[in-house]
Amino acid sequence: MKRRRQIYEGKAKILYEGPEPGTVIQYFKDDTTAFDATKKATLDGKGVLNNRISEYLMSQLNAIGVPTHFVRRLNMREQLVKEVEIIPLEVVVRNIAAGSLAKRLGIDEGTPLPRSIIEYFYKNDKLHDPWVSEEHITAFGWAAPQDLDDMVNLSIRINDFLSGLFMGVGIKLVDFKLEFGRLWENDYMRIVLADEISPDSCRLWDAQSNEKMDKDRFRRDLGGVVEAYSEVAKRLGIMPESVQGEVKGPVLVR
Repeated sequence: MKRRRQIYEGKAKILYEGPEPGTVIQYFKDDTTAFDATKKATLDGKGVLNNRISEYLMSQLNAIGVPTHFVRRLNMREQLVKEVEIIPLEVVVRNIAAGSLAKRLGIDEGTPLPRSIIEYFYKNDKLHDPWVSEEHITAFGWAAPQDLDDMVNLSIRINDFLSGLFMGVGIKLVDFKLEFGRLWENDYMRIVLADEISPDSCRLWDAQSNEKMDKDRFRRDLGGVVEAYSEVAKRLGIMPESVQGEVKGPVLVR
């Protein structure tokens, strides 16, 4: 069968035109990058795991009324999503000090934050995705004040839900990145969650040992990246068909 037209290729995913207007096929690659793609590798099976993990989390969020672009998974590496106008911002929700926040503010990594903190970064590879404020966002027209309110409200809901879901399987949700898009339905527009939620976009630590179960294993040369992603999928009760079969639900860790 002839391959559909490619729309866009990013560091970890490829987008193809969908089977009907207003849809896109999202393909998960095994490619892994860090530090503005100065560090690269191909990790066999990573894309399959991220597809399944993101499918599961997006489906759970859809079920509680959080609007997302996700429609359904098509196969082991592809999922069908609604076509949205991506807002050029990364919304980062932080629960525990780690990564750039710990470095910027001189906080010991692993320190619980007084409350969850939401930060914004302008999506621009050439500028290395700089931190920006609400003033920058509204002044340059990247998002309107109402868009920002919707994104913050959704981010808080997503954080509350995912923090509980992960803690139920023995994982701390340290921080995570979200992207949002404008979904147009005739003359009506609404803000929806887009992109993916996976160990590529989250910091996930084992609740007992604080062992890293996310992309930091690649950034910091800790090894065992795919094994860590597999453990996340295993605890959530989802593994690729060739490994575990169909979804059986989360595995509670006591």
